[in-house]
Amino acid sequence: MTTSSEFLSLCESADDLGITYDDNIQYVSRNVVTRHQRFHLLEWGDRSFPTLLLLHGGNQSAHSWDLVSLHLANRFHVIAPDQRGHGDSEWARDADYSSHAMAADATSILSDLGVAQPTVIGHSMGGMNTLRLALQQPDLPQRLVLVDIGPELSEAGTKTIRNFVTENREFDDLEDFIQNVQRYDPYRSREHIERTVKYNLLQRADGKYVSKRDHGPRLATTRSQREESDRFSLTDATVISQPTLVIRGADSNVLSSGAAERFVQALPHGQLRTVPDSGHNVHGQNTIGFLEALVPFLTS
Repeated sequence: MTTSSEFLSLCESADDLGITYDDNIQYVSRNVVTRHQRFHLLEWGDRSFPTLLLLHGGNQSAHSWDLVSLHLANRFHVIAPDQRGHGDSEWARDADYSSHAMAADATSILSDLGVAQPTVIGHSMGGMNTLRLALQQPDLPQRLVLVDIGPELSEAGTKTIRNFVTENREFDDLEDFIQNVQRYDPYRSREHIERTVKYNLLQRADGKYVSKRDHGPRLATTRSQREESDRFSLTDATVISQPTLVIRGADSNVLSSGAAERFVQALPHGQLRTVPDSGHNVHGQNTIGFLEALVPFLTS
């Protein structure tokens, strides 16, 4: 992928933001079939390096981690999958998008790739899946990083996200979507948004642009049951034995400072870092600040 126009566009964004990277890295786009389902994933860095598994948030894709992966690829082996029903991965035939199913997917992908003891980094929905993986497979992850997620979430903040997703599923004009993203995410430049929009939308045969996410009507009957089964408590946090870093956006309307503090206090080996000039999408809105919080934890 390092010879592609996509990669050159990514490097332009990194240069604009002052994010450093090595000119000689490995970057591969591939597909794997596991648990009777096809998953697209991005793989960065040499496999001899310590492995990071990056799990993206809802209605996003593996590409949401591109700037982070680009910076880390000279010293870490990074695996960033499109989780089921997202990006270029297959939609779930049974419409099961629970954290149980997604954590099992992540475990199976790691097993198929022969990876043991990775550090698992998850944002939002991916963070919930990371928590589920840690509870279901306590001996698998070496360390955890949870980005703007925890057992106690603001209903107002999560409602804002749901409303944005619901109102931005289909467009006649790509410009309309770009302007909506600008209003929703004032932390990123228009140029950066334009470079990344292609990862979250595709153009149908009728010319309309649609989000690359399973929004099928069959999901409505399973959503409430899924949300109930996906819930975590502070009590659940007390059994997570791995060193765990919680990264919160200073302006987050999803994870309050008080909720983040209570979460970290419940974790046996928890740390909290708050990144300024960012909301819920910390690693995309202030990538340098995110890396400054993350890298010392990964290298300690």
